[in-house]
Amino acid sequence: MNQPVRTVSSMRNSRAIYRSTKAYDHSEGLSCCFRQWRATHSHCRLIHGYALAFRFVFATFELDQHNWCFDFGGLKPVKGWLKEMFDHTMIVAEDDPELPRFQALAEADLVDLRVLPAVGCEATAKYVFDYVATFLRAETGDRVWLESVEVCEHGGNSAIYAIG
Repeated sequence: MNQPVRTVSSMRNSRAIYRSTKAYDHSEGLSCCFRQWRATHSHCRLIHGYALAFRFVFATFELDQHNWCFDFGGLKPVKGWLKEMFDHTMIVAEDDPELPRFQALAEADLVDLRVLPAVGCEATAKYVFDYVATFLRAETGDRVWLESVEVCEHGGNSAIYAIG
């Protein structure tokens, strides 16, 4: 396949993008339980837990007055939301046939229930992406956008949701 060669002059016509990353690792204490009820072929259909880690990639064409893509100190509300959602909580899909049982456990104060549209590492990455992308738009007036979110269950498993 013949592909056009990118010359220095053609690259100068491209718009530069600044990127920065923020990670919350497994030591943050974001330990939660999941039930992937659709995984009928797997033990993932059972309640199981992880200490989740998150990695965000932010991007912008223009740095702020401090020459930053985004002030990491401005992410305190995101960190608080992550703790609210994933710190000692039980995550169940809104279409889980056992949802009424989990809701009863929550009413009995036996679990801190979070009902998400879907359960799974990939679905969690999208859910977190949607929340943080909305936060960034509001905080920066669309100057900064979220390129991707990576959710890590442990050192061997992760899923990434990214814009195309």
